[in-house]
Amino acid sequence: MRVTPTELPEVLLLEPTVHADERGYLYEAWNRAALDAAGIRAEFLQDNQSRSRKNVIRGLHYQVPPHPQAKLLRAVSGEIFDVAVDIRRSSPNFGKWTGAVLSAGNKRMLWIPEGFAHGFLALTDDSEVIYKIAGRWSRECERAIRWDDPTLGIVWPLAGEAIVSERDRSALPFSKAEVFA
Repeated sequence: MRVTPTELPEVLLLEPTVHADERGYLYEAWNRAALDAAGIRAEFLQDNQSRSRKNVIRGLHYQVPPHPQAKLLRAVSGEIFDVAVDIRRSSPNFGKWTGAVLSAGNKRMLWIPEGFAHGFLALTDDSEVIYKIAGRWSRECERAIRWDDPTLGIVWPLAGEAIVSERDRSALPFSKAEVFA
């Protein structure tokens, strides 16, 4: 597995070794030893799967302490533009974002540690994403930041009007969001 730090060094792009031949392909989508070697020490507690149509934006979501979450994401169908925003006030990268295209074709995964907000844009119809979640879900700790906050300046490669849930439309701007110390 090839591991590449993004512009935000704690957010990692993971590219598995794909073994392909005339029958198709096989790759390890998750391997504890490979993640350990990459410095990812997480106990995954659940898997989530979502399906979105083109131009759906989900996020920017995160959980605050005492129940922060980390995520390992991959697209198993279609293609998404995945985004992580550093929301750790003590970080030199506070308020900065990074994005990567994840697709069924490129088989890339994105590691988003605690202290980062996460969101994605479905670039194709029938985009399915699997999230491995480290940290338990807590309604009381859930937070969201507006996906289109001008302070963050995320450049979403939209091909039309964004399709956003009511929850995400009413999310707080970055300047008023509860962030990590």
